[in-house]
Amino acid sequence: MTDKLRGIEQRYGEIEARLAANETYEDPDLVSRLNKEQRELEPLVTAYRSWCKAGEDLRGAEELLSDPDFKDLAQEEMAKAREELERLEQLIRELLLPRDPNDDKNVIVEIRAGVGGEESALFAHSLTRMYTMYAEKRGWKVEVNSVSETELGGVKDISLTISGDGAYSRLKFESGVHRVQRVPETESGGRVHTSTATVAVLPEMEQVDVQLNPADVEMQVYRASGAGGQHVNKTSSAVRLIHKPTGTVVECQQERSQFQNREKAMRILASMLYDQEQQRISEEYGDQRRSQVGSGMRNERIRTYNFPQGRLTEHRIGLTIYKLDAVMDGDLDEIIDGLITADRAQRLKQGEG
Repeated sequence: MTDKLRGIEQRYGEIEARLAANETYEDPDLVSRLNKEQRELEPLVTAYRSWCKAGEDLRGAEELLSDPDFKDLAQEEMAKAREELERLEQLIRELLLPRDPNDDKNVIVEIRAGVGGEESALFAHSLTRMYTMYAEKRGWKVEVNSVSETELGGVKDISLTISGDGAYSRLKFESGVHRVQRVPETESGGRVHTSTATVAVLPEMEQVDVQLNPADVEMQVYRASGAGGQHVNKTSSAVRLIHKPTGTVVECQQERSQFQNREKAMRILASMLYDQEQQRISEEYGDQRRSQVGSGMRNERIRTYNFPQGRLTEHRIGLTIYKLDAVMDGDLDEIIDGLITADRAQRLKQGEG
């Protein structure tokens, strides 16, 4: 492992030297690539350098042990250095884990009402608001690709594109069935109802990332409409794409022009086809793959939102928190950080096994 870390530090030094050279800036694409690689290597190089220093501190403290006047201090410093070495070794093992190649991508988030009629559609609307507010807190951009609403303001289904640094790395664990327990606004007797909504998070793919034959795609155009069938525009700018081999259907209706809607719909279709292939591979892994935090199985109940008790339970990692209002306002970091930590621990365990 030490040889590998030395090699990474050497590469980091080479990047620093190239970025310091004036001629490098004649090629903007090269500068962008070097900056990106430097950002990716920096946490590991910093941890490795701190680990080397902790090793030097330990050796220095060991040398003081033979001096009776400094024996107590030396033992104290040795204990500190060993603790720091252990912490940094754990961090380095985590940083050396293979990165998900999609972590830097933007995401397509699809939210669909599930069991529970109108109440599930209202919950899907609440989830849409939650993710939108979370994205805004992190400085990400949110665009609606298509939406089907109910008369009472619920969402039957919605497709969003969320763009920003690390969007997929943070949101990829949100795929699955979200369950809500609350008293619906339409419930006169005050009874708590249980409803569900399904969330799917896909990395946004370009057409070049997926083998997509244009001859396999049928395009239909129609007029975009809002809730209750009211037309939002009078031209047939909305686009529906049908991938004939798989029957996958994608709609995009939010852009002003048919061309823009088609471009966006093709990216969404590429993302869905990529995701279908990943799901097929996941199922081949069987139970081992599904036991992981990030399995993204669509039928897996991952989280319960209990409004009467203000309680959220994240079933995959056994996390329960009592600040549901804050979560629904986009305060998701505690949950997402817990899921990322659990996923790393699972991958480390598998690597050691």
